[in-house]
Amino acid sequence: MTYKGSCHCGKISFEVEGELAGAMSCNCSICSRKGALMWFVPRAALTVTAADEDMGTYTFNKHVIKHRFCKHCGIHPYGEGVDPKGNEMAAINIRCLGDIDLASIPVQEFDGRSV
Repeated sequence: MTYKGSCHCGKISFEVEGELAGAMSCNCSICSRKGALMWFVPRAALTVTAADEDMGTYTFNKHVIKHRFCKHCGIHPYGEGVDPKGNEMAAINIRCLGDIDLASIPVQEFDGRSV
């Protein structure tokens, strides 16, 4: 299935292909502050439409995850990184997807503070 999403102002829009069967809520210092619910997909499943000057990138700790955000509205629609096997991945903030019922998505808790 193809899902469409965006930041609040729409400067960053995207499409992601996959089966949204669940999401993850992480309690690390950044995810808990953002309130993001993340859905992990192969990076190739994500198509982003945004001008480079509209997008910001934030990294912290080990600097392995690129947290992408809109420089205009500040919303974090997705992040990019590599899984333990070396595959490029995207972490989609499902709160930025349109036309989904968030209450129907199972959410798994992840203890990112301990990592």
